[in-house]
Amino acid sequence: MMSDIRDKLAVIRGAGDIATGIGHRLYRSGFNIIFLDTDAPTVVRRKVAFAEAVYNGEITVEGLKGKLASNKDESLKLLEEGILPIIIDPKGKSIKELEPKVVVDAILAKKNLGTNRDMAEVVIGVGPGFEAGKNVDAVVETKRGHMLGKVILEGKPEPNTGIPGNILGYTDERVLKGNNSGNIKVLKNIGSIVKKGEVVASIDGVDVMAKIDGVIRGMIRDNYPVKLGMKIGDVDPRGEEKYCYLISDKARAVGGGVLEAILHILNRRSK
Repeated sequence: MMSDIRDKLAVIRGAGDIATGIGHRLYRSGFNIIFLDTDAPTVVRRKVAFAEAVYNGEITVEGLKGKLASNKDESLKLLEEGILPIIIDPKGKSIKELEPKVVVDAILAKKNLGTNRDMAEVVIGVGPGFEAGKNVDAVVETKRGHMLGKVILEGKPEPNTGIPGNILGYTDERVLKGNNSGNIKVLKNIGSIVKKGEVVASIDGVDVMAKIDGVIRGMIRDNYPVKLGMKIGDVDPRGEEKYCYLISDKARAVGGGVLEAILHILNRRSK
């Protein structure tokens, strides 16, 4: 059973909402998934990120359960039970021991934090910071628009613009950012309906206000240490509370691109 699991094992570096969407899609397509993350992940869309297991021990996203694991053996046992393991391993040291068929770097750091093509049979980079054919086998585009989810087999994806995706005509206005450095006090948590100008959080006494009407779709953990200008949350102008608890369209599109990249490379090499 262990060998069967490892034959289709994919390690995903990062366990935020995009990485979770990737892992969810790959698992439903027959891959076994292990996530690697830091001991204090910065998670905004906490209800749909397996990284939350680092804090709470476990989390369920769209019917799929993730659980914090401490080592390889515990991770493989969880996979046998249909549970996705999350290991605290920001540098990816456990990859060599796990010997996965696939490694996906979905940290979204906008730079490569050590992922290379020697890590597995197939290595995929997600977003800026990677070059297909050089440090990874393929890159999947993460920029919203016509190319979202596109598989790049040679070259680099679009550079980061820093402009959030457009929802109902809103881009920057959707994003809540730290207007001070310090520990955050969350006043309006995920799922809360807010109005423009309403105070949603405070950072060492400095209020953070919503710029538009909508629902709090993402919000960083209460008491998390934030820095000036750091993304701490987002307001969805569509006002649909259910979207707070569902994998995003972007995460699904990127997940589909990762799945396509893996299958394309494996099929090409088998010929």
